Amino acid sequence: ILNCWPFLFGLFLSISDSRLHTPMYFFLSNLSFVDICFVSTIVPKMLVNIQAQSKDISYVGCLTQVYFFVVFAGMDDFLLTVMLTFCVGTEIQHYSCELDQILKVACSDTFINDVCMYVATALLCMLPLTGILFSYYQIVSTLMKMASTEGKYKAFSTCGSHLSVVTLFYGTSLGVYFTSAVTHSPHRISIASVMYTVVSPMLNPFIYSLRNKDVKGALGRLLS
Repeated sequence: ILNCWPFLFGLFLSISDSRLHTPMYFFLSNLSFVDICFVSTIVPKMLVNIQAQSKDISYVGCLTQVYFFVVFAGMDDFLLTVMLTFCVGTEIQHYSCELDQILKVACSDTFINDVCMYVATALLCMLPLTGILFSYYQIVSTLMKMASTEGKYKAFSTCGSHLSVVTLFYGTSLGVYFTSAVTHSPHRISIASVMYTVVSPMLNPFIYSLRNKDVKGALGRLLS
C-alpha cells in the first residue's frame, strides 16, 4: 500500500495543477493509475496469503487475477511505448488515435517504439492466432471422422462462421500494424481498421451468442 503513495501523489498533482496539463504529464498520470491497478492485482491477495498462512486461491479468483494482470501489464507496455514528443498542431490522418498512426506524427526518433510495437503485435496477435488455427485444425480433423453427414454439416457451418470472424479480426489488425510503415494510403488503413474495431465486434454477439441454442432459449424466456 505504501508503494502506491508516490503514484497517487503524482496523479493528483498533475490533475490539480493546470500547468501540468500537457501530453507528457497526461501519459504520466495514466501510467501512475495503471501502475496502481497493476500492483493492486497482485499485492492484496499476496498480503492476505501471508497473513492467513495460506496459499489457496479459488478458480474464479485465479482467472480474474490473470485477466487483470495481463490487461494492466499490456496497458503499461503501450503507455511506455507512446511516451514520446510531438510537434504542435499535429494532424492524425485517421478516425481514431491508433498507435501506429500516432508514431507516424512523432517528432522524435521512434525506432525503439516501432520495434516495441511490432514485438507486442507479434506476441498479442500471432501467438493467439496460431493457437486458434491449431484448435480449428484439431476440430476439423475430428469432424472428418464423423459418420453423420447432417451433424458434420452443422458443425462445419458453425466453425466456418467463427473462423470467418477470427480471420477478419486478426487479418485486418495484423495488416494495419505490419504494413503501416510501407503503406502511405490513410484511406485504406482506415477501412482496414474499421473492420477489426467496429465490424468484427458487432458480428461477435450474433455468431457466438444469438446462434447458440441455449442463449436463444434464455432470450426467449426473458422476452416472454
